[in-house]
Amino acid sequence: MSSTAAVGAIDHHHDPTTSTGIPNKKLVMWAFLASDCMFFGCLISTHLIYRLHPPANAPQARQVFSIELTSFSTFILLMSSLMMALSVNAIQKGNLKSLRASLLTTIFFGCIFLGCQVYEFNNFVFERHMTITNSILGTTFFTLTGTHGTHVAIGVFWLLLMYVRSFQPSDPETRPSWFLGNVFHVVVFIAAILLCGYVAIELAWALEARGASLGSLGLFARDHGLAIAGAAAALAGLVRLGRTRGPYAFGEANAIDVEMMGLYWHFVDIVWIVIFTAVYLLEYL
Repeated sequence: MSSTAAVGAIDHHHDPTTSTGIPNKKLVMWAFLASDCMFFGCLISTHLIYRLHPPANAPQARQVFSIELTSFSTFILLMSSLMMALSVNAIQKGNLKSLRASLLTTIFFGCIFLGCQVYEFNNFVFERHMTITNSILGTTFFTLTGTHGTHVAIGVFWLLLMYVRSFQPSDPETRPSWFLGNVFHVVVFIAAILLCGYVAIELAWALEARGASLGSLGLFARDHGLAIAGAAAALAGLVRLGRTRGPYAFGEANAIDVEMMGLYWHFVDIVWIVIFTAVYLLEYL
């Protein structure tokens, strides 16, 4: 359902109230991303320098990395950028239904990427015995990719808040009660992400250890029944909370907020492309 908060056409790329013609929120985001670009540049450069001069006992990166898993997570992150772009396009047209669907898909893809990273880190530490302290490769790798993963997690949380905010009612008298429901919505959303992520990662480890069979799935369901039930309940709660009816105060006039979030998300994806090339692909060339 489209919001009726915005009336008439809105120019999303020009703000006549500022001296630059660019919205102040967008300028602040560009300034932050510029500083973050230098920060990631330092981390990536440090990794490349130590890669050129590895210590004698340093582990071989090709024996540690799983290029298949990382390629899959990279593809997922790229698809999340597509959905983020569709979110911006939807809100510029005042289409809340399409906005929410695109935001949920972006959150889903972001959570898959984070799950792959948790699975990868666990494998590196416990199976390949590479930690942040026992080798320079581990130090630079975990610092760089862990910092990027933190940025993705912040982005997912921001997307979550934007999705919940899209349900803000246009009637001021109902907003106090909506705020309490808003907090509950956020809590249920976080619970759904954590429980579903836990179940998915545990299932991947169980299938890797026991193989894919009905017997191993039955044992997994028996051992993790409570977590599975909690994840199902949280997802059902999200579906119920997502069925509220408008009119809503969130609409085309809020496009600048979604655009700022899109800038951040696209930046995080571009940084990962550079990391994927500099950290992973260079080892196979």
